Amino acid sequence: WREDRAFAVLETIMTAPVVVASWINLQYYGSTVDNRHFGCGDKLLHNVVGTIGVLEGRGGDLRAGLPRQSVADGEGPVHEPVRLAVAIEAPTAAIEGVLSRHSSLRELVDKGWLLLFAIDDDGAVARQYQAQGWRDVRASLSATLPSLRVAP
Repeated sequence: WREDRAFAVLETIMTAPVVVASWINLQYYGSTVDNRHFGCGDKLLHNVVGTIGVLEGRGGDLRAGLPRQSVADGEGPVHEPVRLAVAIEAPTAAIEGVLSRHSSLRELVDKGWLLLFAIDDDGAVARQYQAQGWRDVRASLSATLPSLRVAP
């Protein structure tokens, strides 16, 4: 980030790959926690409707989520449904600047769909952004994740 003087690279990363990663994460999250409403059921019964979704069998509601076979193995979920956590090494003021210019990204963070952390100069996850502002998380994370450091 020290070479990204105007934080244009930071803004591109936060508004493109971070947003796409959150879409993918939320698709898996929703399809895992409530496949009936946010997933698309059993893929053996799917009939594709254009490029927007599937019907289960001959009719019913249009469904656009992931099939049950993509998120479960018959005994339960194949992964724990968690919200995406993004850790960024940049000044918190620069991160806030990007959030202030992109309301849809800010809403993902403010409403808890995306967890946003700042990495300090020592490479440790130090602060978490929430709707109320930044919160120091060094102590709570070091107690639960003592090895969570970013390589120099």
